[in-house]
Amino acid sequence: MKTFNPTSPANREKTVADFSNLEKKDPPRSLLAHKSAQAGRNNYGHITSRFRGGGHKRKYRVVQFRREHVGVPATVEGLYYDPNRSARLALLNYANGAKGFILAPVGLNKGDKVETGPEADIRPGNALPLVNMPVGSNIHAVEIYPGSGAQMVRCAGTSAQLLGREGIYAQVRLPSGEVRLVNLNCYATLGQVGNAEHEGVVIGKAGRVRWAGKRPHNRGTTMNPVDHPHGGGEGRTKGGRHPVSPWGQPAKGYKTRNNKRTDSFIVKGRPRGKQTGGR
Repeated sequence: MKTFNPTSPANREKTVADFSNLEKKDPPRSLLAHKSAQAGRNNYGHITSRFRGGGHKRKYRVVQFRREHVGVPATVEGLYYDPNRSARLALLNYANGAKGFILAPVGLNKGDKVETGPEADIRPGNALPLVNMPVGSNIHAVEIYPGSGAQMVRCAGTSAQLLGREGIYAQVRLPSGEVRLVNLNCYATLGQVGNAEHEGVVIGKAGRVRWAGKRPHNRGTTMNPVDHPHGGGEGRTKGGRHPVSPWGQPAKGYKTRNNKRTDSFIVKGRPRGKQTGGR
């Protein structure tokens, strides 16, 4: 983490990540894709996600969440910054000439070897089916269904743990504390996602948030009654009710999950705080 001398109010507390171990050159153009800014609007131009807009232009990095080159060894060509996610990316140069990005785990450095497949070594960065991993392993980039590509545990500094196997399923404890059943044929990557220092970054000034495409957020209590359930009243108020969204949905402790098709795969739900909203 890099700190600054307090030459201004913004620099007094500001911290930024250390980019010294990342490549200075641009990523391969074949692994970049156009990404248009939506500014929170839909195809009619109506705001569907509030408080978004502006920000720096970005190009999408095509990441191999589905590790397709099974059995082909690869070498890490370098670590790269990705403006679209908190994790860092590792550029792999496969023996068959292909190139691709993966999420860079802790301990993976330039020049290291990476493998994909059931016979891969137990080493950070290697992807294996859950059936071939030792119980107790820390993993990330976990598939939900075989062949679906990594969908769980992809943020910087996160990792899941393989708790055990039962029948055709493995029990995986996710970073939220939830224990979930995942098919043993699903692939996952060994190790913890890198850039764990991301959690400690201090923004320092409002401008850095605007660079990320986020506009100022208005509290409901500052609005009029026509705009928000918390609005109105003489003088400053606390809203007069439990916190809700502009459309009346409780904002704290209210369960919104509605997917009975996959309820049976959740062995233990994630810990929750005290409910303050409706039932």
